[in-house]
Amino acid sequence: MLYGRSAETAAIGDLIDRAGKGHGGALVLRGEAGAGKTALLDLAASRGGPMRVLRTTGVEAEADLAFAALHQLLLPVAGLLDALPEPQAEAVRGALGLAPAGSGDRFLLAAGVLSLLAEAAAPNGLICVVDDLQWVDRPSADALLFAARRLRTEPIAMPLAVRGDAPVKGLPSLEIAGLAEPAAAELLDAGFALAPPVRRDLVALTGGNPLALHETARLLTAPQRAGREPLPDPLPGGSRLFGDRVAALSPGARLTALLAAVESDLGLVLRAAERLGAGDATLPEIESAGLAGVSGTHVRFRHPLIRSAVYEAASPAARREAHAALAEVSGGDRRAWHLAGAALGQDEPVAAALALAAERARDRGGYGAAATALTRAAELTPEPLVRAGRLKDAAVAAWLGGRPGQAESLLAEARELAGVDTALTMEIARLRGRFELSSGNAAEAVRILAAGDTLDMLADASEAASYVGEVDLSSELAERAGRVARVSGMTGQLPVVLEFVATAERLAGRLAESRAVSEEGLDLAREAGYANTVAAHLANLAAVAALRGEEEACARYAGEALAIAVPHRVGLRAGLAAYALAMLDLCLGRFAAAHDRFTAIVAAGPGAGHPTVVWRSTPDRIEAAAGAGDGDASLAALEAYERWSAHAGTAESRALLARCRGLVLPDDQAVEALGEASRLHANPFEAARTGLLLGERLRRTHRPGEARAHLRAAFETFQRAGAAPWARRAYGELRAAGESVHAGKDAPPAPEVVPDVRGMALDALTPQELRIATLVADGATSKEIAARLFLSPRTVEYHLYKIYPKLGITSRTELARLVVLRKAPAAQHSML
Repeated sequence: MLYGRSAETAAIGDLIDRAGKGHGGALVLRGEAGAGKTALLDLAASRGGPMRVLRTTGVEAEADLAFAALHQLLLPVAGLLDALPEPQAEAVRGALGLAPAGSGDRFLLAAGVLSLLAEAAAPNGLICVVDDLQWVDRPSADALLFAARRLRTEPIAMPLAVRGDAPVKGLPSLEIAGLAEPAAAELLDAGFALAPPVRRDLVALTGGNPLALHETARLLTAPQRAGREPLPDPLPGGSRLFGDRVAALSPGARLTALLAAVESDLGLVLRAAERLGAGDATLPEIESAGLAGVSGTHVRFRHPLIRSAVYEAASPAARREAHAALAEVSGGDRRAWHLAGAALGQDEPVAAALALAAERARDRGGYGAAATALTRAAELTPEPLVRAGRLKDAAVAAWLGGRPGQAESLLAEARELAGVDTALTMEIARLRGRFELSSGNAAEAVRILAAGDTLDMLADASEAASYVGEVDLSSELAERAGRVARVSGMTGQLPVVLEFVATAERLAGRLAESRAVSEEGLDLAREAGYANTVAAHLANLAAVAALRGEEEACARYAGEALAIAVPHRVGLRAGLAAYALAMLDLCLGRFAAAHDRFTAIVAAGPGAGHPTVVWRSTPDRIEAAAGAGDGDASLAALEAYERWSAHAGTAESRALLARCRGLVLPDDQAVEALGEASRLHANPFEAARTGLLLGERLRRTHRPGEARAHLRAAFETFQRAGAAPWARRAYGELRAAGESVHAGKDAPPAPEVVPDVRGMALDALTPQELRIATLVADGATSKEIAARLFLSPRTVEYHLYKIYPKLGITSRTELARLVVLRKAPAAQHSML
């Protein structure tokens, strides 16, 4: 029975009720050992009625075994894997040991776990219970938490219990504190006869911890319970709570308990106990003492503190003997870890076995487990250069597992051991540079990488230099390396790849698509710990918000991007954030403020002088200066832009140059230049901006008939892009040019929201829905979409179920037509 837990019970009931109605979620129960978290999880498992229940528990002895917890949780529903997209199914099968290891992509595996849980939730919902999360192996925990943060549309409740302050990001939590005195008194009165003063003192001294209350009261003598003798000082705690029970076991039972403390597999424990001469009745003796029990194929201690008490009661020699016996009856990764536990000093064969275990974990996407295994292997390695190589490999695994701090520490240790070994030293240097570039000081990355003499390091140095803005150095390094735009294997991971996808979408004027990609990239970059990639996506979101006229969002995203990019000296990202703030002013017609901001981008402030930012923003800077009436500044900027564009090789580059000239020339010449630009544009969004400027000039020179066609085309493009400020500006110019803008029979009198007759209903979609709609238009199936967006197929179908009524359609064919109306040819790619 649970005492004093009405609020906690209500929260769990609400979690399960909402999941039953299709609004899934997770709840972290956080508290100290003995607070009652497991009892609350048991309650959750019993509250779902027809809902399926899956359960896993972290075991300290298995914390280094990749996917141990996931195997326990998902094996009962492995028969549903065929319903998943094949890449996801392959990743999950590999993690569970049901097939050869797949790509090792941890995001793909996590998406597969989410999809499998969604399948398991049909038809009545699912309660997925995770206990002792702090001891769940890292690869399993990463996959489960990825899924937990994405349960919004799934009928899944996921209560998780974690001890103390173990970090669990992005999930709501509930503190499970000690019991208040009335509830604690009820608990004690149900099992013990205590004098009221003793009971009050006991509650105060234990902080109301239910386990401590029960076990301490059990250990008290009759005079102490009656208040005739004082309570022991200090109270029994930790191993003292259960030390008497452990000590009361027979020698054989204590040995079996120790084996269970370092290995939970029942079969292995029994075989090792037999080898060490423990009697057949030892396990029943442990169960009778209330210390542990058999759960399926595992031995489970009643509480983690009992396991600690058993382990602490054994001598170091006894622990090594237990590991050695378990190694004799184990195989694979378990054998390697038990050999390591039995090792006394350095041992190359054991280190090699752990390195192989790490390789297997890495092949299945268990990078965290691989890092742990390689670190321990390095400790056991006698030869310094081999040890350095294993530490280097451990650093890479930690990095890929989203643990950048650990990766940097391991790499520093490897560097000290590498000595003068040129090949290993250069490889370590390159990794240092990559780590700095992705999450640290980009200028330091340039210094490290530029010192190398391999093609890989020089190419990475070129990329780093372009981030920082030292353009001459970037060109020199690119020439030496023989390639300029190379993206290395490590930055080819999904969060980084999405940087470039989001940028391309924004430059093409597909603002909603760009926002959706960056939101996904931002989420994944934060999970991976790639700070500079986080800044890149935040800066892009700021630029998108500027073009959409979303002032508060632009300022927020830009501020967050600058808070990372400036101290990390990532000039490109800092410059883009500053550019976004300037573009916001330009979009909203605040020309003087925009002019000041663009001037600062060149002369001072975050990202100042970054060549990519300066060059790419110059057309906007000229437009702002012209709008602010600063003719000298616009002419000076145009002269610089003409020098940079003297050998422009693309039509789009020539179009932008012609538009810039049109902004500073007298009206007649301006019309000619803007007309040339309009004919040259390959980017529809930039063409619309030029068309708006041309239409304004034509109207001012009393040629409204010619102006209307350009303004109408610009208005429709801005609508499709969701660029509200420019759409309003084009709307006003059209009306001034004598055209009544009708977007339907109930067109609004003011252009705050101006619907488009050809598919602007797409703006009613969320970013996630828009990405799904776009992929549907490309002919992708629900399984294919799920694989690409790290969703479950059921989630894709759920979104389609919501998309159709929003758009007033009933089929994928109609959806494809709407999306095609909105899409435009891709723009030339740029790093800005």
